[in-house]
Amino acid sequence: MTEPAGGIPFVTETVQELERCARLLAAGTGPVAVDAERASGFRYGQRAFLVQIKREGAGIWLIDPEAFDDLAVIQESLAGVEWILHAATQDLPCLSELGMWPDRLFDTELAGRILGLPRVGLASVLEQLLGVTLAKEHSAADWSKRPLPEDWLRYAALDVELLVELRAAMVGMLEASGKLGWAEEEFEAIRTTPLPGPRTDPWRRTSGMHKLRRPQQLAVVRELWEAREALARNRDTAPGRLIPDSAIVSAAAAQPSTVPALLKTPGFHGRAAAKEAPRWLRAIQAGQAAARTPDRLPALHVPNEGPPPPRVWRDRNPLADRRLKTAKEWVGNKAEELNLPTENLLTPDTLRRVCWPPPEAIDLDSVSAALTDLGARRWQVQITAPIITVALLDPDPAG
Repeated sequence: MTEPAGGIPFVTETVQELERCARLLAAGTGPVAVDAERASGFRYGQRAFLVQIKREGAGIWLIDPEAFDDLAVIQESLAGVEWILHAATQDLPCLSELGMWPDRLFDTELAGRILGLPRVGLASVLEQLLGVTLAKEHSAADWSKRPLPEDWLRYAALDVELLVELRAAMVGMLEASGKLGWAEEEFEAIRTTPLPGPRTDPWRRTSGMHKLRRPQQLAVVRELWEAREALARNRDTAPGRLIPDSAIVSAAAAQPSTVPALLKTPGFHGRAAAKEAPRWLRAIQAGQAAARTPDRLPALHVPNEGPPPPRVWRDRNPLADRRLKTAKEWVGNKAEELNLPTENLLTPDTLRRVCWPPPEAIDLDSVSAALTDLGARRWQVQITAPIITVALLDPDPAG
């Protein structure tokens, strides 16, 4: 398919057009297909720069969210309507920023996983189930560009063109395989789970930081990361387009004392490396100063709230290690039997947490309760709790 059946829609960017869109969507029928395009790697943050919507009776609408304070009028027009998204967890955060959130949800990517499809990208799923191929050449484009090229608009419209038909095909397959209830629980869990709040010490996610061994170096990473973040926010550009993480790590390792020395530091590069060199040098100096104050010196390692890495279980708790290995094997076998990815039957983190430590009194009820407390859905608990209970009680089965 190279073009939507109704042609390429215009971009909605006035209040009058948006209100008309809302009226037509409200008068439409059936579920609504929704998608969003961001400018990851180009702009600061993960906000949407285009929202695509299609509903029977209303056609396809391409909305420029930058032209409006929010899209609350669209949200109101879709009250009670099921939304169809592909990989909903990617788009729901940016849609939420616009005042949009579904009352009901169908995720075609997650449905594909539950069905055991070998590939779950939208183009692959459409080809497998509907026999239609779509070009995906603009998926990593800078969607903040204005005006958007016609080819990009065509691509964006095609992303929602067949979602309603795809949902119908998937519902039939889920029903036939006895998995529709599982999928509905998963969709509702996504819809009702609050979005995560701001990360604690986000600078600790700097790629390559594990190479640094001294707290003073981490203090410099923190100051450089925060300086880059402030500049990126002010310029509305992706932080990595100023200087990459690797440049921050290189500067923190070398800690040059002058601008010329900084610019000669191996690995220190980026679009704003030279132009903003005084800014980066000040951040290095601020990190060095912070390191001289004990209460501002970051810890080299942050305590892990969860279980230790499985690689150390054998030495620290041999029984837990054997329990985990047995439970992991059995859960994996069950997932294969059900034609599911193992992580969709039960996440590895959930399995580790229920094994370290297990409930004080190990039985089906206590294991089921532990899994539920860890966020496993009812269908997952019903399938995996009996398997895990036996593995916890008998981690060394004969044969």
